[in-house]
Amino acid sequence: MVYSLLRPALFRLDAEQAHGLALNALKLMPGRRHAQPGGPLAVTVAGIAFPNPLGMAAGFDKDGEVPDALLGLGFGFAEAGSITPLPQAGNPRPRLFRLVEDRAVINRMGFNNRGGAEAVERLRARNGKPGVVGINIGANKDSADRIADYALMTRLLAPFASYLAVNISSPNTPGLRALQDESALTALLDAVLEARGSYGPPIFLKVAPDLEPADIDAIARIAIDKGLGALMVSNTTISRPQGSLALTSRHAGEAGGLSGAPLRELAQQRLRDFRKATGGAVPLVGVGGIASAEDAWARIRAGASLVQLYSAMVYEGPGIARKITRGLEELMKKDGFTSIAEAVGSE
Repeated sequence: MVYSLLRPALFRLDAEQAHGLALNALKLMPGRRHAQPGGPLAVTVAGIAFPNPLGMAAGFDKDGEVPDALLGLGFGFAEAGSITPLPQAGNPRPRLFRLVEDRAVINRMGFNNRGGAEAVERLRARNGKPGVVGINIGANKDSADRIADYALMTRLLAPFASYLAVNISSPNTPGLRALQDESALTALLDAVLEARGSYGPPIFLKVAPDLEPADIDAIARIAIDKGLGALMVSNTTISRPQGSLALTSRHAGEAGGLSGAPLRELAQQRLRDFRKATGGAVPLVGVGGIASAEDAWARIRAGASLVQLYSAMVYEGPGIARKITRGLEELMKKDGFTSIAEAVGSE
């Protein structure tokens, strides 16, 4: 209710300015109790006990400044990042666009963040606190050895992460998605797993929705072979809907990754593709176009053990987490399931 009153004023601001205000508001928000383990929506993935399956995706809290505030909004987990070894300014502004008519966002941020050293200090300060906080790692744009960047970030941040998300699917760092190729991905994951060691957090891999069937099969084989904790399906898309589904906003022609409602069907299909390719052997995290309990439930029924959102909070405000989790409880009961795990892949 409050957000619906504030939204017109926020939407008059540049999208990145408004995002900065949202972060500052969360920093000032009084501490609120996190979702508690063991509730009706609890689910265990990769040995981690999630109090509910709904998370905040990477990109909102790039530097790990407000994970506990996000958990206090009702998210079952929060993901910081993407964080790179060296501070990085990202691409020139403007680089974040609301497509209001399409309930979508286009971004070409370019992994802007304050770097690994600062993230270590901030995340060390919250070490030992309750709550599931994943850390999303990336490579610097001008790095001579991107695989070495991921290995370094693994060594730096593994001690502070519930899980590490290896992000090779952003469309805004030139050449990054080439790491999804079979040989490059094998070399990357070998380096990350070696850097993590035997007792580090599980490794999640974030993939793009813009993949060919052969890519999906190869990534699935590698994920199983390397014992990954989960596959995150998917990042933003470089494709644009056509025909009657074409974007109508004045920002429709902007370059960058598209997220929000127009990504929903593509991300849902990719999740189904990975469910089939993995045979359920690797947990899946459904990301892209999730804005309601019905969207989240559809992704779970299609094979996701966890789901994440980001763009929907731009339009729905900070109450969205509690609204979706309440709705998930109702849908789970209505469809006769007693747990999230029981519903995964049941469509």
